[in-house]
Amino acid sequence: MGGTPLAELASMPPDETLASFDLTRREALSTISLAAAPLVLGSETVASAADTSTKSSTEIALHINGKPIRLTVDPRSTLLDLLREQLGLTGTRKGCDHGQCGACTVLIQGRRVNSCLTLAATHDGEEITTVEGLAHPDRLDPIQTAFIDHDAFQCGYCTPGQICSASALIAELRRGDASFVTADLTQKHPVVLSD
Repeated sequence: MGGTPLAELASMPPDETLASFDLTRREALSTISLAAAPLVLGSETVASAADTSTKSSTEIALHINGKPIRLTVDPRSTLLDLLREQLGLTGTRKGCDHGQCGACTVLIQGRRVNSCLTLAATHDGEEITTVEGLAHPDRLDPIQTAFIDHDAFQCGYCTPGQICSASALIAELRRGDASFVTADLTQKHPVVLSD
């Protein structure tokens, strides 16, 4: 065989490759594992250094359900985890954690957002409304009342996200925002809904 020694080794069947070095398969595996040990130890050292470097925190100010809140958060924390774990607002639910089910929907600046897909730190200074913030002190939000009146709960797990989403949808219609069925995108006018 011609070419470089590596090219020759690469073209040999595995048993011949080991035989050309006078090594048994067991000896070859032992040699490889000993050679790889510094790489593994080195990666653990790098991983532990990365852990300490990412354990930073940032201070943010939010308006959650109409109340100003200042808190320190891990910049990697999702808004969903902040709401549930740090603030105890468990009406926002963790469902798929991939932005597909909508159980975690909240309103940010009046827009529907899957809170599992957004980092809390990116919303510094913004208004966030959860299902707990939709109700008024003396009465439920009309959307919440409609869900109760029409028994629209299914199992109830994702109902808070559905209520937040429906609330934002109605606000979008009132503003005249375009939707999939908007015939003329050049005209902005409130949509009149029928029963």
